[in-house]
Amino acid sequence: MKVFFDEIDVLTESRTELVDISSYVEDHVRKSNIKNGFCLAYALHSTVAIIVNEHETGLIQDIINKVEKDFPKGMGWLHDRIDDNADAHLASTFIGPSRIFPIKNGRLVKGKWQNIFVLELDGPRTRKIVLETLGE
Repeated sequence: MKVFFDEIDVLTESRTELVDISSYVEDHVRKSNIKNGFCLAYALHSTVAIIVNEHETGLIQDIINKVEKDFPKGMGWLHDRIDDNADAHLASTFIGPSRIFPIKNGRLVKGKWQNIFVLELDGPRTRKIVLETLGE
């Protein structure tokens, strides 16, 4: 079994935003020379999530609106006494910091309308995303 490891830096510009990293993940898989296996995309932060969905402007805004509605800032969260970002921690906890993708014949397997996004929840910042591919 082969393992190929990489990190990418993702710069965000807003407190809450989606950044499409699909091309980075696809390039990583190509460079790995792994024909069949899995690729993990993992955020090294507790106020970021990794999601998969369509890259469409209205949907992107809908996702942001839903996250902000479900995890509103300033709701008296206990963690706000420390960092004033409890909403970002909670959203990341429930959405998740990682996704795993199959690799078949040297290509990332995803649906036609599926893109891979970093969901920034406490930006703007520079975020590290680990990409690790395992297989043969």
